[in-house]
Parts: sequence; structure tokens; C-alpha cells
Amino acid sequence: MLWFVLLKIDHGNLFFDKKYIIPIDMIGKVGYSYSHELLKHIEKVGDTKNEGGCPMDFRELTTDVLIVGGGTAGCYAAITLGQEKDIQVLIVEKANIKRSGCLAAGVNAINAYITEGHVPQDYVDYAKKDADGIVREDLLLSMSERLNEVTAHMERLGLVILKDKDGKYVARGNRNIKINGENIKPILADAVKSLENTTVINHVNITDYIVENGVINGAYGFDVNDKTAYKINAKAVICATGGAAGLYRPNNPGFSRHKMWYPPFNTGAGYAMGINAGAEMTTFEMRFIALRCKDTIAPTGTIAQGVGAKQVNSKGEIYETKYGLTTSQRVYGTVMENIEGRGPCYLRTEGISKVQDESLKKAYLNMAPSQTLKWIESGKNPSEQNVEIEGTEPYVVGGHTASGYWVDTERRTTIHNLFAAGDVAGGCPQKYVTGAMVEGEIAAETMVKELDAQKVSETTEDKKANNENDDVCGIDKAFDEKVNEYNRILNNKDCVYTTEQLEDAMQKVMDAYAGGIGSHYQFNEKQLELAKEKIKKLQELAENVSADDCHELMFAYELKERLTVCLTLIEHLKARKETRWHSFDENLDYPEKSDEWLKYVNSKKVDGEIKIITRQLVGRGESYEHNN
Repeated sequence: MLWFVLLKIDHGNLFFDKKYIIPIDMIGKVGYSYSHELLKHIEKVGDTKNEGGCPMDFRELTTDVLIVGGGTAGCYAAITLGQEKDIQVLIVEKANIKRSGCLAAGVNAINAYITEGHVPQDYVDYAKKDADGIVREDLLLSMSERLNEVTAHMERLGLVILKDKDGKYVARGNRNIKINGENIKPILADAVKSLENTTVINHVNITDYIVENGVINGAYGFDVNDKTAYKINAKAVICATGGAAGLYRPNNPGFSRHKMWYPPFNTGAGYAMGINAGAEMTTFEMRFIALRCKDTIAPTGTIAQGVGAKQVNSKGEIYETKYGLTTSQRVYGTVMENIEGRGPCYLRTEGISKVQDESLKKAYLNMAPSQTLKWIESGKNPSEQNVEIEGTEPYVVGGHTASGYWVDTERRTTIHNLFAAGDVAGGCPQKYVTGAMVEGEIAAETMVKELDAQKVSETTEDKKANNENDDVCGIDKAFDEKVNEYNRILNNKDCVYTTEQLEDAMQKVMDAYAGGIGSHYQFNEKQLELAKEKIKKLQELAENVSADDCHELMFAYELKERLTVCLTLIEHLKARKETRWHSFDENLDYPEKSDEWLKYVNSKKVDGEIKIITRQLVGRGESYEHNN
């Protein structure tokens, strides 16, 4: 099996292209950096110079399928594609797929599972109720029908799922089962590593799609460890980059600012690339705010479902039934109890049994050991003290709410040959881990059908033309411009504000004017206008940041990605003229819910501005295809 690597070498004003053929197993598999290993086997580009004077290597790769992001959905998509020996797959991950994405630290439960006595339609009903009707029922049903299948597959791969004396999975509530999931991500990574048709490039950050006439042809990026730029050509692309964290000022400022609920390295890159390429997005206004254990930001569901703990205020009164039991209502109730002077709020664990004490401490070791350490440090078990709770800062994440790419039933985006899966895909909330896997599987299966159809329709003349194009390597002006952009940041000596300073300013703006923790998640239209004005100014300032190396260059692009997502989010918050989800989308100018807004709020970037589009609801019996 062979892989083509194109190196573009700049000698003065002339470009000479060299194409090397190397064994695919020399390209970095799981566990080591691709670029450093590759340099052992091919000629290294020497002292090349681009505009700005920074040495930069050029590499161009070609594959059938490019998967951007090696998290849950990306890995499972690759596992699905691994059954197709004649399709070459490339996963590009800015970290290392062994411990990247939301599963990096593990989980202690499968939160999306059809338990005994229930059917997939029950899960659709649950998610629809929690989102107050604004969901894609076609997506939810196609996901729910496969949840148990992917769970069984993960068990075959080595995931430990707890069972009772009768050999049945141990349920935790109506839709969850207990697991020992600290190693769930390494299990996925090992499965990917064993695939003959799949190659992994770790430590490469993708920054832009290559899109021509509404069709994706690949992506640009750079190695975060050395000065190497990449152009990756692909017939089809799956975006699996996760959601967006770090838009708002977090609970824990300063040194601990990255101790947050959602991974801080999920910066909305996939959203931003799609927005800038003209892809349609949906339901960003349905932000997600997690109810978490104070300070540790550990999940509360482990306690609420594990031992049946109720939400109580400082007077010991149960308040959760007063406001409602949907995810947003639980957060809203906690906010209101504090505003009205009945805080702090807690999960009532006082009085639980010693067995439950030990069960909780063990459960948190799988994903949030800081909570277990907090109990041990205090010298009190959960049965001796209630657990204080608080809401996090808002996130944009399609694994919990319906925000993300607008996709059809087969997970195609509005850009031809670009698919979305997992937290980056919209319309299908409450997908969690197994739902992300299902979406990766659906996207991969659709992709295989379309690639097969392309092969059948491709004529002999087409193949001849493609081969001729492979042999003639012209200057790629767009790639040159992108590399010069990287170089400009790396060589910028006139930086006024650092990336960190601008990120802090962005979070302050969003917190104060776009419904952050500091404003009790509330906002009005005037505040949103101010937020838009200030974020646009920060975008201008972000064009003049600098970076000492490619790791800092990654931070610069993460800032740009977050600012892009912020502007789209602000437009969505402005567009929905109601308050359907308290706290998630608390519009003080429109404090009531209205049936007129039983529809999707979508958006698309047109001529540099975000255009709002509304679409009618899609039912579970429908199959949605893009047609306009």
C-alpha cells in the first residue's frame, strides 16, 4: 500500500515540486507524531523561505476520506470505514487520538441506551420534551435505533459494562447503563490503529476547508510541533471536531480557567470552518449550560440518578419540581433560588447509606476524581454533607442540545461531500457518547455508497485526466496564501495584544452582554448589539496576533474560531423572539414562549454577514434532504 507525499520547495521565486512514494506504515500511526517519523524516510525540505521569511515545509497528501477530529465520532466513523478495504481513510487530530476529545478522561456511564422495557421512540420522546419540541425527529430516531448496537460493539472491543447476577446490564435511570469507562478512548484508538486502510496523523491542526463551487475537496492545516503546512486532498470529508467551549467567562477564573465542564481544547473549529465556507448552521441559540458540582465541575447526574438525590435550597426545600425537570429548567431553578436569596443550592446526599457513599466515590474516579478527592480532603463522606451545585458557563454543543451543522437524515451538510457527526452536528440533542458513534457510523455508510457511485460513473477519460493531473503539480495559489498567513502570524513583530488577552476580552464581552454567568444567563437585544459590535472589534485585533511557534499558532487560530462562533451565536440569540428554554436562551425582551417559534432558526454566512433562515420542523417519519 502506497501513499503520495508532495513537497513544494521554494527556491527564490521559482517552485519545484517533488513527489515521493513511501509505504503507508511509515506515516504516523497512533502514539507518535506523523511529521517527525515521516522525515526519517523522505528528503526534508531545507531552508525554504516564504513571504515573511519564516522557514516552512510544504506537504500535500491525497486520500479518499478525510476525517477531521479523532474523538468519539471520528474514531467510530473510521472503524465503520475500516470494513471497506479499497477506500483510503485519513484521520487528522490536533492532539493524539489515544486521549483526545470528550472521552479523554473516560466516563462512568453510557447515557444514551434503550433499556429493557423501552423502545427507540421513547428516547425520541424524551429528547423532544427536553428540547421543548425544537429537534429533528428524523435524526433522533435514526440515532436511537442504533444505540444498543454500537454499545454491544464497544463491549466486544473491550469496554467493561457492569452486569447484575443475571448477566443483564446495570441500569442507572431509564436511559443509562453503568460502565467502567476510564479507558474507553484508548479502546477506540486501538481499534482504529488496527485498521489496514486507515492512517492517523496526530498533532496537525486543520484550519480551513478547501471548497470550490459548493463542493469540498479537502483541507489546509499545520503541524503544531514543527513549521510544516499541509494541504490534504480528499473526495469526501467528515467533520467530527466537537462543540465550542471557552466562549464565555468560566466558573473558575485565572489559573483555573480551563477547569470547565466541556473540554477547553474543543474550540468550535468545525463550526467556524463550516461557517466561513458557507455551510448552513442550526439552533445555536439553544446553548447548553451544565448543572455541576461547585468548584470541581463534576457531573451531577452521577449523584442525582445514582442515589436519587434531590435539588434543595439552603432551607432544605426541594425546588426542582417547582421549576420543572428538563435540563434547562434544573439550571434555571438553581439560578432563581440564588437570586431570590435561598442559595446556596445542593444535591441532598445527607443520609445516604455507606454503600452508596463508596459507590459515589468510586464512580467519580472514572471521570472526575477531583470530586472524590474533595470528599476525602474534607474528611466527610457524601452522606455527611450535601453537595453544592451551580451552573457552568454556556457552551455550543450538539451532543446535548440541537446546535450545530444543518444536516440531512444521512448526516450530509449543505456543502457537497462534507458530512458532520457527533457534537458538531445539529438537530439531534442528547446523543452523548453512543449517539456520536452512531452518527459517525451513519455518515461513513452514506459516504461509502456515494464513493462507490462515483467509481461507477467515472469514465475511462475521467481516470486518464485525473492521472494526468496527478503527474502535473501546478502552483496552488490558495495554499500559498494560507501558508503566508501562517508565516505572517509566526513572524509578526508588531503585536499589540496577546492571544490570551484577546480571549479574556472575548469571554468578558460574552459574559456581560450575551447571557453569561455574570448576567444570570439573561440578555436583551441592546446587549446583543453591543456584544456583536465588540466581538467584531476583537476579530480585527485578532488579525494582528503573533506566535513564537506552531503551538502558539494553534492558539491564535483557536481564538479566531471562537470569535467566529460567537458572532453566529449572537445572531441566533437575537433571531428567536421568545424564551423557550430558560437560562439556555433567556431573552428579557421576549420572556414568554410562543407557538409562532415552533421552527428552526438556521443561519448561513453570505458576503461576510450572518443571514438568518427559518425552517419548518421535521418529523420522525420523514427523510430530510437538502434542496435549497
